[in-house]
Amino acid sequence: MSDTATATAIQAEPLVVRETNGGIHTLTINRPKQYNALSGAVLAELQTALDAIAADAAVRVVVIAGAGPAFCAGHDLKEMRANPKREFYDALFAQCSRFMTTIARLPQPVIARVHGIATAAGCQLVAACDLAVASDNAKFATSGINVGLFCSTPAVALSRNVSRKRALEMLFTGEFIDAPTAKDWGLVNRVVPLDRLDDEIGHLASSIIAKSPVAVATGKRMFYPQLEAGLDEAYRQAADAMACNMMADDAGEGIDAFIARRPAVWKGR
Repeated sequence: MSDTATATAIQAEPLVVRETNGGIHTLTINRPKQYNALSGAVLAELQTALDAIAADAAVRVVVIAGAGPAFCAGHDLKEMRANPKREFYDALFAQCSRFMTTIARLPQPVIARVHGIATAAGCQLVAACDLAVASDNAKFATSGINVGLFCSTPAVALSRNVSRKRALEMLFTGEFIDAPTAKDWGLVNRVVPLDRLDDEIGHLASSIIAKSPVAVATGKRMFYPQLEAGLDEAYRQAADAMACNMMADDAGEGIDAFIARRPAVWKGR
C-alpha cells in the first residue's frame, strides 16, 4: 500500500466507534496510538453522539470506552502546542467543558469503562461520568502539573468525586493512583480483572435497564442540581422531583406490582 493510500485508510478510521446492544450504547474513543487523546475532532464527535443519544429513548445506558492499551490520556498536547493562541485554547477548553457537562445533563446514565491509564482530561472524563468500572490494571492521574500546566478543568470534576485533600494531592503532585485506591477514594464504583471488565459493566447496565426509564431519568435530572444547592433548596428540588415522578404511569405500575407481588411492566411514561 502506498503512503497516500495508508494515510487515506488511517483518516477513514472513525475517531469514535458507536455500537448499540440491547439498550446499551457504547462510544469507544478510537485513537489507540495516541492513547485516545481528546483532540478537538474527537470532542466534536463525542458531542454529536451524546446530542443524538439524548433524544433516543431506545438507549437506556451509555458506556464510554477507549480503544487499545489505555482509556484516555487527556488532551492532545501536540495539537495544543501546534496552535499557541489564546483563542484556540479558549475554544478547546469550552468545547471540552460542554462535553463534560452534557454527560451530567444526559437523561441516560453514563458509565466509564476504564483500563490502562486515565490521565488529565482522561481522569476528568472518568470523574464526569455518572458511574465508572475499572480494570485492576487501571491508573489515574491529573498529570498536567508535571508539564507546567495545572489541571484546572479536570479539578472541577475530580473535586466533585473525591475529598478536597485527596483531589489536591492528585492535582499538586501529578502522581498516579491505582484502581483499588481510586475505588476507595470514590473515583470509581467497581474494580475487576481486565478479562471481567465487560461482563461487570454488562451486569451494572442490565441492573439499570431493568428499572423504570422514567424513574432513572427523573433521578439523574434531580441529582446534580441539588448537589450545588443549599440544604433547603435541595430538599425543595427533590420533593418536586418525587411528586412529579409519582404522577408517572411507571410509578403507579411499580407500586401496584410491589403490592401484588408481581413483576412490574414498565411503560416508559
